[in-house]
Amino acid sequence: MKTNKKNLTKIDIVKNIGNQFSLPAKFSEELVNDTFNLIVEKVIKSKKVKIKNFGTFSFGEKDSRQGRNPKTKELFLIKSRKVISFKVSKFIKNKLNK
Repeated sequence: MKTNKKNLTKIDIVKNIGNQFSLPAKFSEELVNDTFNLIVEKVIKSKKVKIKNFGTFSFGEKDSRQGRNPKTKELFLIKSRKVISFKVSKFIKNKLNK
């Protein structure tokens, strides 16, 4: 799939899967949504999802900390929050660095 856009969107993925496998657009969209939802659910439940030759999604929490407004130099508290991070696999790293 060749595109002039800088970002690959979910709609691009849906269209590509639909075209590649001759699937109806609605089915392709449900498939992509279900896949993303499954990854998010499993990351939250088990704290880590590893997809071979792609990467690892992990769930964690950032502690609260003190921040500073760079414009006014005013200090404020950044609340703790939950985050999902992604670490790319060695396979992809090697492909990028060929």
